[in-house]
Amino acid sequence: MITIPKNFLDLTQTPHSGYHWDGSSRRFFEGWYYRVTLPEIGQTIAFMYSIEDPIGNQPYSGGAAQILGINDEYLCRTFPDVNKFWASQDVLALGHWGKTDLQISPQYLAPTEFEHHIQQGYQATATLNQGIITDHGTGNYCRWQYEITPVYAWGNQNNIQQSTAGWLSFSQIFEPGWQILMAHGLATGFIDWNGKIYEFTNAPAYGEKNWGGAFPQKWFWLNCNYFDDEPDLALTAGGGRRGVLWWMESVAMIGIHYQGKFYEFVPWNSQVNWEIHPWGRWQMQAKNSHYEVELTGTTDLPGTPLRAPTTDGLAYCCRDTMQGKLDLELRELNGSKSKIILKAQSHLCGLEVGGGIWENIWQSS
Repeated sequence: MITIPKNFLDLTQTPHSGYHWDGSSRRFFEGWYYRVTLPEIGQTIAFMYSIEDPIGNQPYSGGAAQILGINDEYLCRTFPDVNKFWASQDVLALGHWGKTDLQISPQYLAPTEFEHHIQQGYQATATLNQGIITDHGTGNYCRWQYEITPVYAWGNQNNIQQSTAGWLSFSQIFEPGWQILMAHGLATGFIDWNGKIYEFTNAPAYGEKNWGGAFPQKWFWLNCNYFDDEPDLALTAGGGRRGVLWWMESVAMIGIHYQGKFYEFVPWNSQVNWEIHPWGRWQMQAKNSHYEVELTGTTDLPGTPLRAPTTDGLAYCCRDTMQGKLDLELRELNGSKSKIILKAQSHLCGLEVGGGIWENIWQSS
């Protein structure tokens, strides 16, 4: 039995915060992404958790924890035993145990208990991210524990929160699902990266997830919630090419939280255009009846290959940097006139391309 602290149920949470697996044997994955940015040292550390075919005894059954750390360095630990994974179907709460001296079913532990008993593994909720992993290949390690105070979920503050992909995300026809769990939050705690301990207070934090039984052919992603001179601003944008029944569709969206308000540009309320290079440049524009936005993300860094769930299991199929440059401009429309609401820049933007062959610029609308 999974015991979840009661305060989790009192938080404003997004749709799809809970675990989606229905117990069936169909091909299935679910992945979670937590991130904390340390502006003082110009670094971002991202934690990626995944579970595949949790029914067990399938070719790709198992879990993993990946970390994109200091200077875009990479750690990975796999957890083959699906029975050591746990998650709540009601709220955001999950974990996977590797090496431990406990003889009980996997479950949420008080942070001090987790630290004492779990030698390899992680646990994460809406207000906590904690774990320790050692990379199989390099022997490098990371140990982390930080508490999170959510600021923005996905929608206007003090309103019911929204599904990132709208009502279609409740249907298995449209897979994989994608949900921003926390567009912006404040993290306090520490990260021990190979013996170097980074302590932080109220650092920008972020969380999202995806799930399903189908896998996108190709995708791109931009994410940032630390901007120069704009502490109350968060951006997530992305797009992908995915199968829907017997056809393929390309979709993209931009979401901005700024000064308590949510600006949403999605296919059902906006025209969204993009021009994504195989690597190095991400450009997006979107326009609806009230607002328009333009984004440009760039990087001269080579990026780091990461694993992601695929039809053939967890595989290197995407490339990321957490140190991209971003220019954002948001304008309000009034007839033929437009007024700039916001111009912002960052040098700590997450940028990603993934999936299929990226030989040419992907241009679409």
